[in-house]
Amino acid sequence: MFPGPSAKCARLGHFLFLRSLTTEATCAVTRTPTLPVKQATRPQKSDKTSISTAIVLNRAPILTRSSTPFETAYYSYQARIRRALHNPFPYDFYFKQGTLIETRFNLEERKRERLAFGPAFLSKEDVSEEKRAADIAAVEQLAQQEGEGEVLMPRTHPSDTSGDVRSLDRKGQRNLYLLLHVLENGKETWRFPLGKVEKGQFLHQAAQKDLYAECGDEMDTWVVGKAPIGVYKPRQTSAEAQQASEIVFLFKAHIMAGQVKPQGDHIEDFAWLTKEEIKMRVHSHYWDGIKDILSDH
Repeated sequence: MFPGPSAKCARLGHFLFLRSLTTEATCAVTRTPTLPVKQATRPQKSDKTSISTAIVLNRAPILTRSSTPFETAYYSYQARIRRALHNPFPYDFYFKQGTLIETRFNLEERKRERLAFGPAFLSKEDVSEEKRAADIAAVEQLAQQEGEGEVLMPRTHPSDTSGDVRSLDRKGQRNLYLLLHVLENGKETWRFPLGKVEKGQFLHQAAQKDLYAECGDEMDTWVVGKAPIGVYKPRQTSAEAQQASEIVFLFKAHIMAGQVKPQGDHIEDFAWLTKEEIKMRVHSHYWDGIKDILSDH
């Protein structure tokens, strides 16, 4: 039995009523205003970068390094081996028998043998004490006539004992570096010679110019190369970083002659220091940036 027209109309009306409710709910959801998402604000960094150059001015060692106890023992051992294995030196071929030159060689050879093997190794000489004393006096007189026997300069300079850190002659066995004691922004600090790079200027040229500007032109210096040996970024506050970031390029240079003549009221003092002495004077942040470019010797 099929439903009549009235029943069909009732069902159609009920369906349209439900659909209208769904459409109104969908429109209500669609028309709901969305709240704007608030993004976290970050401090804007400045695009400006301040470029500076600094000179690591080095005075190379002027004395050979003293041997360590291990090195001294090793060289002595090798010298004893060579002396024990080599053939006897034919001194009679080179020196005329009975001459003063032969006497001097024999005396010096006995000293070398005694130093290498000890006094018990040498046999007793069949020479009287008077003859030995006369030979020694004659050899000393010959050395004076030939200009030998000069006293060597001590390896310790007076500036080492007096603590004069301005002297270029101190610590002759070590590498020394120039540090300036400056007063900047109301703070006292130790640093390398420093200066700003001008527009259109090469970095190595700026480094040389800044060295003369702070230390005077009474030095004979040589900038090793055109490429920097390191980069240092000074510690800045957030306010300073927003204005401009700073980068310092470090250049290596050697001093040949002359001495520092500080230029400018901001430079209070200067010193030629070893790596360990630099660590005691500079700030920890500065030390972390430069310690790897300094020599340990």
